[in-house]
Amino acid sequence: MSNLTPPRGYAKIDTELRKEWIRKRTGISLDNGEPDDPESLKGIIENHVGFVQIPMAVAGPLKIDGSFVTGDYYIPLCTLEGTLTMSMTRGLLLTYLSGGIKTRHLKQELSRSPIFIFSDIDELIFFENWIQDKFETIKVAAESTTRHGQLLRVDSYPTQNSVILDFVYHTSEAAGQNMVTIATHKACEFIRNNYPSKERFKYYIECNFNCDKNPAYKTVLRGRGHKVVASALIPEKHLKRILRTTPQEFVSGWSRCSRGALMAGVLGVNMHVANALTAIYLATGQDAACVAENAVGNMEFEVKGESLYTTLTMPSISVGTIGGGTRLSQQRRNLELLGCVGPNSSKKLAEIVCAAALALELSLGGAILTDEFASAHADFGRR
Repeated sequence: MSNLTPPRGYAKIDTELRKEWIRKRTGISLDNGEPDDPESLKGIIENHVGFVQIPMAVAGPLKIDGSFVTGDYYIPLCTLEGTLTMSMTRGLLLTYLSGGIKTRHLKQELSRSPIFIFSDIDELIFFENWIQDKFETIKVAAESTTRHGQLLRVDSYPTQNSVILDFVYHTSEAAGQNMVTIATHKACEFIRNNYPSKERFKYYIECNFNCDKNPAYKTVLRGRGHKVVASALIPEKHLKRILRTTPQEFVSGWSRCSRGALMAGVLGVNMHVANALTAIYLATGQDAACVAENAVGNMEFEVKGESLYTTLTMPSISVGTIGGGTRLSQQRRNLELLGCVGPNSSKKLAEIVCAAALALELSLGGAILTDEFASAHADFGRR
């Protein structure tokens, strides 16, 4: 497998060998450059005083057949957790030998949810109807603030003497949190200045109905950001060789290991997709705090003939390839490594994230089922 997976080892020469190995396969040089100039950090950080180094690794190979991305890739990871890179590489190798991971991009929607408060409940129905009647005008106001965003719809939810308006956008190649905030504020100002109310009313730009950076059932059901589903079919011979288990043992063990999560009320059925998300987000300039809402993926396994069939649905992947930390030189280089630049690049990145998370879940599941979880951390998680 030495020609498929990155060379191993902790010595300085091993790091150089890996960088050369990646360069030959992808054409991308990962040589460390100078830190970004402080003048370029506006919009990314305030009160800047320096940089903190986070180790970066590569995992792979990922073979992916997606809606917007197809081919073989190596995944940049920034992490402080020993075993994570090795484990993801093991899962990716397993799926590579099995024909790869299939992904399908289902939708991309991001919202901001202001709340409008009235003096009495009599206003609610009229306000909702007025919003829908004026949608096209509201859309023009919102989209006047952005080159990339499109207002898809405004969903309304009356509650008490107020109405929550969920402004739902397509954000193109941007993750879009700031985009939807600024656009929605412009729309709300239009509403405040033009809605024919007889009495004064007020609004707040956010009531947390959109669940930004919060795990929520609404996100599981409706999605937020990119919604992606991934699958892989693992023949028994590869499962035995790489994870040392069988499809029947895997499905049986996973169902039993999931009981604790159900009892504890864990949101999402997965072991640790947050690990894959955080490492890739840091490496590619994403907002790492979004992991709180993005880690609600649902993982499932079943036996198909003599193979293990696995699926992962991730209803919320908040990634972009323009703006924010994606402007940093190393993060931009990592996006180039993944081929995630240009049209539909945010969708490509979301599919890669979902596939990498599936591979990591596979490997961890195998480690727990074969009682290698503790020994792996003893070998690779300690100095």
